[in-house]
Amino acid sequence: MTTPPPQGNPFAQGQPQGPQQPQGQNPYAEGQQGFPQQPGQPGFPQPGAPVPPEPARRKLGFKKIKNIVIAVAVVSIAVVGYVASRDDANTAAVGDCMHRGSTDDSNPDLEVVDCNSAEAQFVVLAKVKGTYTALTAESKCSEEAKDFQYSYTESGDGTDFLLCLKDYKK
Repeated sequence: MTTPPPQGNPFAQGQPQGPQQPQGQNPYAEGQQGFPQQPGQPGFPQPGAPVPPEPARRKLGFKKIKNIVIAVAVVSIAVVGYVASRDDANTAAVGDCMHRGSTDDSNPDLEVVDCNSAEAQFVVLAKVKGTYTALTAESKCSEEAKDFQYSYTESGDGTDFLLCLKDYKK
């Protein structure tokens, strides 16, 4: 009669048994410290194998893009309007120099410029609030500034006024 060979490690008798690693599993599997995966091992992408799709990125919707474009346009228009109106005739004061941007007598497009500038053409002698016709503007400028040469009236936008001007000599 023969005795069967002993099971397990004959030298481990009497020592506490720790958790056993199930056979067939890689102790260095993904997520555990150990050796990195090498080509040809399971879990490493094989040449020619399909690549899994990337997670979907969040796309900007039409409404969001439209709102952004509208907001940028509104801000741009406000900035351009502010910059353009900073030197309009309605900001002129007595003693300011003016430049005529247009040769059209019905809309001369006067703007305030630095008196040391080569563009300075006129100087403001008087600024009077109110609405004036061509005849009343001439008489009002005669009262306000005896040596005026030109009158400029602006009305219709709620800030009606009259400017009495003369040529600027440097």
